[in-house]
Amino acid sequence: MPTSLKKAVPHAVLLVYVAIILFPFVFVLFSSLKADNVEISQSPFAFPKDFYFQNYVDAWVQAKIDVYFFNSTYLALSTAVLGVLLAAGTSFALTRMKFRITSKIIYQCVLIGLLIPGNVLFIAQYILMMKLDILNTHWALFWPYTAGALPFSILLISAFMKSMPNELEEAAIIDGLSAPGLFVRIILPLTLPALVTVFIINFLGNWNEYLLANFFINKDTLRTLPTGMVGFRDAYQTNYALICTGIVFSVTPVLLLYAFLQKQIIEGITAGSVKG
Repeated sequence: MPTSLKKAVPHAVLLVYVAIILFPFVFVLFSSLKADNVEISQSPFAFPKDFYFQNYVDAWVQAKIDVYFFNSTYLALSTAVLGVLLAAGTSFALTRMKFRITSKIIYQCVLIGLLIPGNVLFIAQYILMMKLDILNTHWALFWPYTAGALPFSILLISAFMKSMPNELEEAAIIDGLSAPGLFVRIILPLTLPALVTVFIINFLGNWNEYLLANFFINKDTLRTLPTGMVGFRDAYQTNYALICTGIVFSVTPVLLLYAFLQKQIIEGITAGSVKG
């Protein structure tokens, strides 16, 4: 087999795979731009005859997608940012500070946290939120989202920090940097690929989370997009164009994140794989 053909076969297979993955989304996107169910049923996979953007206006305003979208956005962003900062600080203490026994004990506890499925903690979390009297508020989602992401975040960031040479730390200390200054001015900039990857993973997990949001929040004005989409589907179950429009709104932030931060994602996934 010629060398050029050997190189072309994997690319062809990947292109077919990408086409299969993207095909449902293309169908949803085209359907969201069609006027009504008649056009969708007559030509389900065809390009829209006319771009009917009124669907997006109706879904955004009348179906309260704007409220659900805002709730999901600020909850996912705030918890992801706080989770990254807490995980980075913990990873710095575990890997760069000289507390060998304590660090090993804490690190083992973090690993144990990875072995516990999140759904197992649901009842305990519900009771805790109830005793704290924060059910039916966004705090009931903020704290579980932040805490639940810490084990994996610490594991990934710690692997990246362990690969950093000790000479950087020693040179910074000689220059007079304290531990907080070393962390902020040296460690955080160097671990940016891992931090971005952890942020994206946490953001996507919080953006798509449904179980806690469904049981901890009952007020419609506080619902996140996944739970709001259930009511949206029930209210507009006969209007497929509007349902497809809601789906487009729900996946747009994810696509934008991958489009602009794909380089950092790839770098962060390989964090710690090569000793620096």
